[in-house]
Amino acid sequence: MGVFVFLPLILPLTAWPIARLAEQNLHPRAATRLLTGVASVMAGCSTVCLGLLMVVGTAQLPGNPLPDGWSDPEVREAVPYDEVAGKLAIPALLVVAVACGRTLWRHGRVRRAAHLALAGLPGTPVAVLPDDVPYAYALPGGGDQGRIVVTTALLSCLESSERRALFAHERAHLVARHHRFLLAVQLAARANPFLRPLSTAVAYTTERWADEEAAKVVGSRRNVACAIGKAALVSRGTPVGTLAGIADAGPVPRRVAALLGPAPAARSWPSVFTAVGLAAWSAAVGTALSAMSSANSAVTMVLILHAATPL
Repeated sequence: MGVFVFLPLILPLTAWPIARLAEQNLHPRAATRLLTGVASVMAGCSTVCLGLLMVVGTAQLPGNPLPDGWSDPEVREAVPYDEVAGKLAIPALLVVAVACGRTLWRHGRVRRAAHLALAGLPGTPVAVLPDDVPYAYALPGGGDQGRIVVTTALLSCLESSERRALFAHERAHLVARHHRFLLAVQLAARANPFLRPLSTAVAYTTERWADEEAAKVVGSRRNVACAIGKAALVSRGTPVGTLAGIADAGPVPRRVAALLGPAPAARSWPSVFTAVGLAAWSAAVGTALSAMSSANSAVTMVLILHAATPL
């Protein structure tokens, strides 16, 4: 295999232009699903690769409980600089495990704290907090589709039509389970820092997805754009960074500009014979090839170790 064994670690770099193409040219719903899937696959492959490098690079060390066949010269020849790569893979895997564990713990802690803060309020789909700080966010869990949390300060800044847009936006986050997409790409970025652009892109596309769903509900793209712009001007963001708010994620001017323009095509995948379609299909094909290359390198290493394992 040679240096190709390291491909799963560096191939996520190829996803950077793909993220940009998908973000700009695909429907937000399709872009979110595509980029989340790509990030998850690539992160899984790179983590498996680190594990295999650690195994091959340290199997020959005295006292290692791994099978003797894994330290055979034939196996070690598959990995260039196997001892150095194996020793470097150990702290890298430790960092990945700690970073992903911390992310999961933080998400759980924030959601539990938010639900406890609402424990004394009526169990309505919308929880209105008497707070002088203007903010709103979607809180998943605690019911069939979670709850919308908004303060009186923010509601007082919005007109009636803009309030409807705000509620529709946050409800779209809950119905589409956007928190799952966001958590998946955040974990992927922790597993491989090269995937951070995909995490940023998904944070934007989920907001655009919610924007478009809100525009359908209220029947006016301009009202949603006004609500987003006004909320961004008066809001200080949600008190917890892991929860989605109407003006928290994604460049607000870009979102407003997109809402003031024509609605994106309802078709998830436009025709390849159009400029937008060519960009979208190029992004999809490039993403698939990158993911397949990463998976191939990881699977090949597994087969090599399996062949060297004594029966």
